[in-house]
Amino acid sequence: MTAAASRLHHFRTPFDDRRSIAISLYMTLVGYGVLVALPAISAARVALLGFSEEQVGRLSSADLGGLAAGAALGATMIAKGNRRHLVWLGALTVIVANALCLRYQQYPITLLLRLLAGLGSGLYTSVAVANLGATARPARAYNRMLFAFAFSQALELQVLPHLSMNGIYAGFIAAYALGLAGLNWMPAHAEDRQLEVAVDVENGEGHRVEHRRVPAYLVWLCLLAILLTYTNIGGYWTYIELAARSAGVAPDWISRLLVWGSLAGILGCLLATRISNRFGLARPLLAALMMMAAAVGLLGLGMNTASVTLSLLAFNWLWIFIDVYQMGFIANADHSGRYSSLIPAAQGLGQIFGPNLAASLLAGGADYAAVFGVCALFALLAWLTYLATYFRLRRLIPELADAA
Repeated sequence: MTAAASRLHHFRTPFDDRRSIAISLYMTLVGYGVLVALPAISAARVALLGFSEEQVGRLSSADLGGLAAGAALGATMIAKGNRRHLVWLGALTVIVANALCLRYQQYPITLLLRLLAGLGSGLYTSVAVANLGATARPARAYNRMLFAFAFSQALELQVLPHLSMNGIYAGFIAAYALGLAGLNWMPAHAEDRQLEVAVDVENGEGHRVEHRRVPAYLVWLCLLAILLTYTNIGGYWTYIELAARSAGVAPDWISRLLVWGSLAGILGCLLATRISNRFGLARPLLAALMMMAAAVGLLGLGMNTASVTLSLLAFNWLWIFIDVYQMGFIANADHSGRYSSLIPAAQGLGQIFGPNLAASLLAGGADYAAVFGVCALFALLAWLTYLATYFRLRRLIPELADAA
C-alpha cells in the first residue's frame, strides 16, 4: 500500500443541502462585514467622528477582538449545542450594540459597544463557518463564500463612503435581522467526528476505507498560523487607505483601487479551486503566503501611486487564496465544527494584534513603512508555521497533507 493508492474520503452531510449552504454563505458575508470594510469604516471614523488614527486602530481591534472572543465562545458550545439558538443570541447582541451606537458616539462608549458588537458577530459567524466546514467538500464551500465576498466587499467599499456613521450602523442592523428569516434552513446539530478523517485505500487486495486520527496539535498549529496571517492582514487593511493618502496618492484613486482590489479577488476564487484540485491545499497556501509577504513588504520600501496600486491589488488577490486554503485545510481534518468554528477566533485575535501593533508603532513615532514591514514579517512567520505543519503531516497522514 502506498500513498499514491490512497486519497481522502469525503462524506455527504445534511449541511450539503443547498438551502443550508445559502443561508450559511449569507451569514458569513454579514458576520465578516466589518472586517472586509475596515478601510472605509476607519476613514469614516476619522472624517465623520473626529477620531485619531490611534483611536481608529483601537476601535478596529475592539470590533475584531470581540469577534475572536465570540467565536471562541461558540466553539465551546457548537459540538453539543443548538446552532440555531447560537445564531439568535449572536444576532440579537449585534443588533442591540449597533442600535446603541446610533445614540452614543463618544469614543469610550463606542469602544465598549464595538467590543459587544464583535462578541455577537463572532458567535454568529463561528456557526456559519462551521456549517460550511461540515459539508462534504469544505474547500469548495469556502471558495463559494470568498467568491461572494469579492462582490460584497466591492459593494460595501463603494456604498459605505457615501453613508453617515449612523447609516453604516443601520445597515449592519438590517443585514443581521434579515438573516434570521432563513435560520430554519440550517441543521441544528452536526455529527461529532472531531479530528477523524476517512481515507480510501486501494491495493492488490481491493478497496477499503480506513479511519485515522489527526493529532490535535497540528490543527492548533494551523490556527496559530491563521492568527499570524491575520495580524499581518489586520495591520495592513486597517491603515492602507490612511497610509496611501499620507503618501500623496489621490483619494479618488485609492477608493477605486479598493473596489478593483475586491473584484480582483474574483479571479482568485476562479483559480483557487482549480489549483488546489491539482496541487492540494498546502503547497499553494505556502506559495501564496510568501507572495503576500512580498506584496506587503513592498510598501516598507516606500510608498507612491505605483507601489500602492501593485501592493493593494496583489494583497486582495492573495487574500482569497490564503483564506480558501487555510479554512479548507482545517475543515478537512475536523467535521464536527469545533475547530472550524475557531477560525473566526484566530482571525479576530490577529485583527486585535495587527491594528493595535500598528497603532502602537505609529504612536511611538514610527512611519507607515515600518508598520508594513512588521506586517510582512508576520506573514513570513505564518509561512514558517505552515511549512513545519505540512512536513509533519506528510509523515503522519500524507492523504490529508495533500488533500484538495
